[in-house]
Amino acid sequence: MPEWTIFAVVGVAIVGVVLLIVRFHVNPVIALAIGAASIGLGSGLGATTTVDTMAAGFGETMAEAGLLIAWGVLIGSMLNRLGAVERLVESLLRIFGPKGVPYAIAASFATYLQTIFVDVMIVIAAPLARRIAPHLGKAGVGIMSAVFAVSLETGIALMVPGIGAVMIAGALGIPIGQMMLWGFVAVVPTVLITTLILTILMRAGFWNPEKDELAMIDDESVVVEEARETARSVAGATRAVPVAARQGQHDNPADTTTGVDVDELEPASADRSRELSLFVQFLPLVVSLLLIAAGAVLDVLGIEIAVMQFLGAPAIALLLGVIGTALICRWALPKNELERTLVHGFKDAGQIFALTGVGGALAAIIAATPLGELLTDAFGASSFAPILLVWVIAAILHVAVGSVTLSAMTAAGILAPVAATLGINPVLIGLAAGAGALFLIHVTSNTFWLLQSFLGQSVRGALKSVTFGVSVSSVVALGCVLALSVFI
Repeated sequence: MPEWTIFAVVGVAIVGVVLLIVRFHVNPVIALAIGAASIGLGSGLGATTTVDTMAAGFGETMAEAGLLIAWGVLIGSMLNRLGAVERLVESLLRIFGPKGVPYAIAASFATYLQTIFVDVMIVIAAPLARRIAPHLGKAGVGIMSAVFAVSLETGIALMVPGIGAVMIAGALGIPIGQMMLWGFVAVVPTVLITTLILTILMRAGFWNPEKDELAMIDDESVVVEEARETARSVAGATRAVPVAARQGQHDNPADTTTGVDVDELEPASADRSRELSLFVQFLPLVVSLLLIAAGAVLDVLGIEIAVMQFLGAPAIALLLGVIGTALICRWALPKNELERTLVHGFKDAGQIFALTGVGGALAAIIAATPLGELLTDAFGASSFAPILLVWVIAAILHVAVGSVTLSAMTAAGILAPVAATLGINPVLIGLAAGAGALFLIHVTSNTFWLLQSFLGQSVRGALKSVTFGVSVSSVVALGCVLALSVFI
């Protein structure tokens, strides 16, 4: 088969997936499966091999990432019920003061708080951000909006347990511990540098309060009550999007979350969660992440300690986090509230499981074609060319599809064979894909409209804080990945 044919088959299939999702509103899970099958048949793998390869790719990816997604979602759901996020932001404000709190929030949201869905995080933390904004000067709303957008989206794409990072690791066969370790190294400087850049720009006149902000009621209870009234008006409804978000929200089928559970807008009433210290609430999660990090460090150093190999395994470490957080919830929350919270968590995780597995199937199909060898010949021996190309492909896919996780995973799968052939650490390919997928988040993103609505921005303001802000983060993250390529 001529070389150009392979490129054409893959290119047409990817464009077809984009059109199915964006133009015809096909669910991304189904669209990816169609794309994977098309590439397999079009590249000459044959019907049987195509099916077997897709099944193997799905299974291998889920074996790596399935439990981690489940445990992460459950921990996030329980922490939300405990009201831990509100208390954390309040504590950060007291400790770091108005000038330092944007950086503290950025680092927190982008790392260990990635267990909580972005939609939920915005809803429960936005009122606190609005109260912090006046302490930051005239551009306070713009600064806090940019901090939220940059930290939440960058964490999703680059930092385990962020959903995008877990998907990428599963698709490329990257050990979760290493993805978390090197992701942390890339994420922290990315969000801090980006926050500094945007803070300087906002205060220098880039943010115009008169044109970039909308007047809104600074009382989160109003938003909660409106959402509840809406839910009550729909007989038998089990899920609803807050009124403030629905007024500007754009439906995006590529997103893995399409709404915010009304019951997740605030922790359950009549509980004892306030009697617990913030340290106790987050302790199981922090211990889990430390165990994973320790296991990754020992793995990189080639040191084998049987106990740490077990406890540091991501599936075991996060399971311990689930058990610890569940015990806290059992004591702090009303009767039956823990089970209800876990049910909500599993319900939210359903499409994420399917999307992750099908993404692995697509990556496996592409890896089975001669595409990797052809790209290797085109790139030569340089490690920078594949990293840059992954970033570009992910950025283009994101602009077209509007989903950070989907575009990152697809770009990583396309160039996974290049990493193996050129001897590049797959972590670099994964991080480059995540970085590129952050570029130019715009009106096709559900997160764009949530941030616009809940943080009191006009559309013009959201284009500055979200679209421009996260694009800056994308470029900064690429620089961090290129710097890492010198060392790993």
